[in-house]
Amino acid sequence: MKVEEVMVKDPVVASIPGTRSDVLKTLIKHNITGLPAVKKDGTLAGTITRADIFSNPNEEQLAVLMDNVPPTLKPDDPIEEAAHIMFSSQTGYHIPVIDKDRKLLGIVSPTDLMLIVEKRDIDVPIEKYITNPCVPIFQETPLNVALRIIRLSKVFALPVLDTDARLCGIITDRDLFKLSYIDKKRVLTKLGVEDDEDDWTWEGLRNVIKLYYEESKVDLPNVHVKEVMIKDPTSVFLRTSVSKCARLMRKYDFAQLPIRDDEDRLIAMAYELDVISALYKRPPPVEA
Repeated sequence: MKVEEVMVKDPVVASIPGTRSDVLKTLIKHNITGLPAVKKDGTLAGTITRADIFSNPNEEQLAVLMDNVPPTLKPDDPIEEAAHIMFSSQTGYHIPVIDKDRKLLGIVSPTDLMLIVEKRDIDVPIEKYITNPCVPIFQETPLNVALRIIRLSKVFALPVLDTDARLCGIITDRDLFKLSYIDKKRVLTKLGVEDDEDDWTWEGLRNVIKLYYEESKVDLPNVHVKEVMIKDPTSVFLRTSVSKCARLMRKYDFAQLPIRDDEDRLIAMAYELDVISALYKRPPPVEA
């Protein structure tokens, strides 16, 4: 299967020349975290994400902020190559698809590849593909400490353990920011964006400014993780197939799944990129 068969055509893009404010408006309007940047002739100039914007908060010009050498794909590349690039770069963002003249044809997202994993019925256990860290947290941990753990570990979903060290919940960075107080008008002003777009979504705004608030003070309720966590989260076992994991992640819009044993003890975490890697990694030999 080729990239052109799964890519999203006519994606949302940023235009060069452009500004930081232009990009922020687009990200907020479409509730996305990154997009390709193209020149007037439709050729790919680079990619821009919210991380690029907030890593250089005093820069306004898109040409300076963007990544001008992002990984790219050709339409006739196999999807295995797309999976390899996405996993190797450890990016959950979309990869631009270009022709021989660097004209943007589309993008490939993790969701596109997860669908292929699901359809291929890969019967290899997820344990064979786990590579990313698992950072558990105790249920009595205050929310502000949980946020600090997320920032320092750069792991954005924390499985929660009870007093018996059993899996009892999960909490993500998205959960924490939904609980935080954000003054929309004040934030838009600080970001240099006018509040004049009727079709902006509140969820889109939160999605975009998340990294902004990682560098600022976040007011969270003075409660413990157990009071706001997702209880009894969907989980899998080490022997659960990769394709079943992909199916669950797509169905519930999860980027990760806790892995537990028969006694509800946490063993590991399976992430979106781990599942995607099954498209190009050879299944290990069957044990005798």
